[in-house]
Amino acid sequence: MHFEITHSDDNCAARSGVLHTAHGPVSTPVFMPVGTLATVKAMRPDVLRELGAEIILGNTYHLALRPGPQLIETAGGLHRFMAWDGAILTDSGGFQLYSMSGRHKVGEDGVSFQSHLDGSRQFISPEDCVAIQHSFGSDVIMVLDHCLPYPSPDPLVREAMELTCRWAARSAEEHSRRPGDLALFAIQQGGFDSAMRGECSRRLADIGFDGYAVGGLSVGEPNGLLRDTAALAVQTLPPDKPHYLMGVGPPEDLLHMISLGFDMFDCVIPTRSARTGLLYTSRGKLVIKNARYRDDLSPPDPDCDCYVCRNFTRAYLRHLFTSGEILSAVLNTHHNLHFFLGLMSRARAAIEAGEFLSFKNEFETRYGIGTN
Repeated sequence: MHFEITHSDDNCAARSGVLHTAHGPVSTPVFMPVGTLATVKAMRPDVLRELGAEIILGNTYHLALRPGPQLIETAGGLHRFMAWDGAILTDSGGFQLYSMSGRHKVGEDGVSFQSHLDGSRQFISPEDCVAIQHSFGSDVIMVLDHCLPYPSPDPLVREAMELTCRWAARSAEEHSRRPGDLALFAIQQGGFDSAMRGECSRRLADIGFDGYAVGGLSVGEPNGLLRDTAALAVQTLPPDKPHYLMGVGPPEDLLHMISLGFDMFDCVIPTRSARTGLLYTSRGKLVIKNARYRDDLSPPDPDCDCYVCRNFTRAYLRHLFTSGEILSAVLNTHHNLHFFLGLMSRARAAIEAGEFLSFKNEFETRYGIGTN
């Protein structure tokens, strides 16, 4: 894998590029649909491709528990197992372990935890995490990191940051012993302390990785603090490597983070929102279950050319949702992913034209009309 920056905006830190992987090129900035359990919920892989997805995300924690790395490896790897021919990034599961408050214990060797499936005791080390992802055959694998909630005391934040760095070194050593063309990304931690995050970046850069992620955000902090911390954090990352902001997904935040110099994003927002009846449109959010759409025969988004907006009305989508029909999740997810992936495509075009800030401002003006 290698990464090339093809365009940089003169008026901000936005940049476009290509992440070259064994399963094809990935144009950046990129939004990665989340396929936690080896499936993007309610979406067929071929439809994802038609929507323009080049890379999706899976989760090591969940897939290691079920169906297990041995079965996936026997099936020929994660790509063959789920019939996806594009690139795959697998998250290490550090965030999922963090979210298991009271059911996990972090130590120098790794993390012991209680399975959410059957309550059995499990353990994963940084080396285990790398080995499991190698058995998956992921294009991009993530190191195991130690994530903390907001707020956390400074001594605990420092301890977690330093442990993350030590685990990253062990992960890199394990990765170097295994053949293949998988890329290894490190994860910057440091809470909301800019100096600590800068120190973490320097220590990770000294080890050397194919890309660098900013983790430990979207953990309960106010949006202003999220944006301020991300702005300082990305400046400390190696400039010639991919910059991945983990778990941030609202459209307005995506464009803001692109302007700061981030290249890669993932979030469950478009798929999870679809299943709750929330659609993203060029004019703001649309809550399709609202009674006002019962007789509305207009398309969900008059400015959208996706399959859903070309063929179905708000009244029909509301009918599906209120009736509990499976097709509701399918169509809503299709539309939302078309919106998010299309937003990234237009952002890349704007960067290449040197007009990203104008594009961002115009989008925010239209999108800010409100929630319907």
